[in-house]
Amino acid sequence: MQHRVLCNRRMMAMANESLIQMKGVRDGLLVTVGDGDWPTVQTALLAYISEKSGFFKGARLTLEVGNRILRAAEMGYLRDVLSDQGVVLWAVLSSSPVTEQTAQTLGLATRMNTPRPERVVRAVENALEGENAVLVQRTIRSGFRVVSKGHVVVVGDVNPGGEVSAGGCVVVWGRARGTLIAGADGNEQAIVCALELMPTQLRIADMVVTLPQRKGKLQPEMVRLQNGRVILEAWNFKEK
Repeated sequence: MQHRVLCNRRMMAMANESLIQMKGVRDGLLVTVGDGDWPTVQTALLAYISEKSGFFKGARLTLEVGNRILRAAEMGYLRDVLSDQGVVLWAVLSSSPVTEQTAQTLGLATRMNTPRPERVVRAVENALEGENAVLVQRTIRSGFRVVSKGHVVVVGDVNPGGEVSAGGCVVVWGRARGTLIAGADGNEQAIVCALELMPTQLRIADMVVTLPQRKGKLQPEMVRLQNGRVILEAWNFKEK
């Protein structure tokens, strides 16, 4: 008699496994059910999970039911029974619009999260080497001085009485009304640029620069030296 019971259990387990396919996915476990009427399939599913309760305890389950039509009562019952066994039914996948709508109504997901492909960053063959710079994210007020052997970038204003001295270029993302010194160590390739360029004193390398009077609203401008001459031109952000 005992032998017959064991055989029946093994046969039931084999039948259940033929109806149930399972694999691990990113969001937990994906269980795909085979053909058959829903009561039979549901019984097989619950028996399968009950038999492997230690494995399924705390699992997050995605159920793929094919084109079956499941109503709210059927799906809700399954969700509740699984919950009693410590299994979370979080998604139902189906090609049936009715079943999909039912899942959404019950607050279940109807799509699996697919990992985004990793972005491939390719090395740029013509990459440019960076240069040393100091970034100052504040207004340089009167009595304050910023000094660097590299470039200096100021995100803010340079007020009268404030000073920026750089061995390289001076870039002011704001109003430049104080003292600006670029190429302090004699670098005549250094430039000075600002959104509004009206310094009390401006020097590039060893040359003191006097800017002409400009009328109207000031535009972003750039100052540089070319063959010993001062060039004042628009600071054009567009790539040439």
